[in-house]
Order: sequence, then C-alpha cells, then structure tokens
Amino acid sequence: MASNFVWYELMTSDVEAAEAFYTKVVGWTAEAFPGSDFLYRIMKTGEVGLGGIMEIPQEARAMGQPPAWLGYIHAANVDGATEGVRKAGGAVHREPSDIAGVGRFSVVADPQGAVFLLFAPQGDGGPTLPATAPGRVGWHELYTSDWQAALDFYSGQFGWTKDEAMDMGPMGTYQLFAVDGQQTGGMMNMPEQVPAPAWLFYFNVEAIDAAAERVRSGGGQVLNGPMEVPGGSWIIQCMDPQGAMFALAAPAR
Repeated sequence: MASNFVWYELMTSDVEAAEAFYTKVVGWTAEAFPGSDFLYRIMKTGEVGLGGIMEIPQEARAMGQPPAWLGYIHAANVDGATEGVRKAGGAVHREPSDIAGVGRFSVVADPQGAVFLLFAPQGDGGPTLPATAPGRVGWHELYTSDWQAALDFYSGQFGWTKDEAMDMGPMGTYQLFAVDGQQTGGMMNMPEQVPAPAWLFYFNVEAIDAAAERVRSGGGQVLNGPMEVPGGSWIIQCMDPQGAMFALAAPAR
C-alpha cells in the first residue's frame, strides 16, 4: 500500500486569528490540544480531526520561515523513511523525534526543496472522511522546479503512480498522480509568481462563490479564480490574513 498525506498543519504568526479565519471560511470547528499548555488548535469536521494550527517555531522563525501550510505523509517507520529521503537527494530539517501520546515525526524536503513531514501515529490514526467530504483536503498540488524528477522521488519513496497529464500551454504540463489508484493531486513546474517549491492544499467547500466572499470578508485574498477545472469542480487559490497560501475546491456551480 502506498503512503498518503494524513495530517495538515498551519504554521502561522497568529494562531487565534488564523483559527477565526479558517473556521469561518472552511467551516471547521477548533479544539485545543488536550493536556498541553502549548498553543495548538486541532481543526475538525464533525468529530474527525483534519489538521492543526500552531505558531511558527522559534528556530524556523529565525530562519525566515513565513506562515505556511505543511503536509504530513504517513510512514510506518519514520527513521527509515527519513533516511530514504536523505539518500534520494532530499534534505532533513529535523531528525525523527517523538510527540508523547501522538506519534513520531521528522521534517524533510524533497530534492527540489518542497518541505513536508513524515509521521507515524500512535494507534490507528482514528476515523477518516471521504476525499469529497466538506472540510477535508481533496487535492494536493506541488509547485516545483522539475516535476519529472519530483514525481520520480515521490513514486520511489511512497509508491505514488503517474496518472493523466494535461497540456497547459505556456505553463507546461500538469501531471496528475495517484495513490493506490485514486487520483490525489498534481505536479507542475512553478510559475514565476511562486517563489520556491511548495505544496498547495485544496480544502473542500460546498459552494465556491460564497467561500470566496468569506475569504475576502475575513481579511484574506483570492489570488486566482473562481476557475472551473476538468471534471466540473470550481477552485480558488488564496492567501490568508497572515500570508499563508491555501486553496478551496467546490462541486460544479
């Protein structure tokens, strides 16, 4: 079985403001991380936790880390997977360590520089939602400097497979990838306005126009869209009030 994204985390400069924004825009509920003085909000759809919001760690802030969403990819053996990333030409930003009662993780980057985390949860990880459920991440998009090399990397490390390719004219190829036969995201060489390789996550909402208005009224920006994509869904690409990039996807109007 291939490895997939299992958790998403926003590192931000203002946890409470970000919590207010995303609960309004996406429709999540927020819950404090139990039994800890550390400021961490778990974002939930119903009873299912989907991601978290935390302050940018001091060491990351010192290195100039801006507010950003990061994804956790499941690894049965975090230490082995971390070493695999290193051997494949990726970088290790934080060696494997434990979060008491939660699991083991490391912070890594692919060979082109896009950051993600490896994660082995304690227990079964809890209930999940269908990929189309409101509030869930329904699509994963990688902006990179070399999508062919990136696809080779993620295929070799996590078992992802090449799917359809779409010709986007002057913007080049948009290469879809699948996890265990399910289309999960796409990769493309980054346009000029994207400063560095990074993952962009699409949160599901019920109606794109209403969601765009919530983004704007909440102090965020709609940078691109609404735009219809193959299959009939509508998307917008956005920036939250603290400067983190995210995207929203909704069914056909």
